Amino acid sequence: MRTLDGMRLAEPEARRLLGSARVAYLATVTELNRPHLVPVTFDLDGSVIVIAVDQKPKTTTDLRRLRNIAGNDRVAVLAEHYDDADWSALWWVRADGRARVLTDEPGRADPIRRLRAKYPQYLTDPPAGPVIRIEVDGWSGWRHAARHGGR
Repeated sequence: MRTLDGMRLAEPEARRLLGSARVAYLATVTELNRPHLVPVTFDLDGSVIVIAVDQKPKTTTDLRRLRNIAGNDRVAVLAEHYDDADWSALWWVRADGRARVLTDEPGRADPIRRLRAKYPQYLTDPPAGPVIRIEVDGWSGWRHAARHGGR
């Protein structure tokens, strides 16, 4: 479906674009029903997104995103591409789903392997914290129509 100068994305294209992104934003909801948004590194495999808490400096290990998921497992992950010089390259994808936090080593092993394969920085310093595993149950997205041949 065409919207303004863009096209809504079918699920396969939304998955492809999200999977190609290097950074996304994880949205959770606080206990006061306020949105909480943080940039994350992630990996997508089918309908499963994994995000790990890594060693980058943080003020606490009691992260709000983890507390938020414990109270409300509904989350969203958003990635986008913006190009100031070429607006025909614009796109965004949002994946909605249910999250759970994995802390046991067997549950963390495959997600950490996947993240290490995607991000060279994790080869020498793999994430040591919990893993957020999201089962995606809804996809939405938009891309400039020029990238679809103007259909």
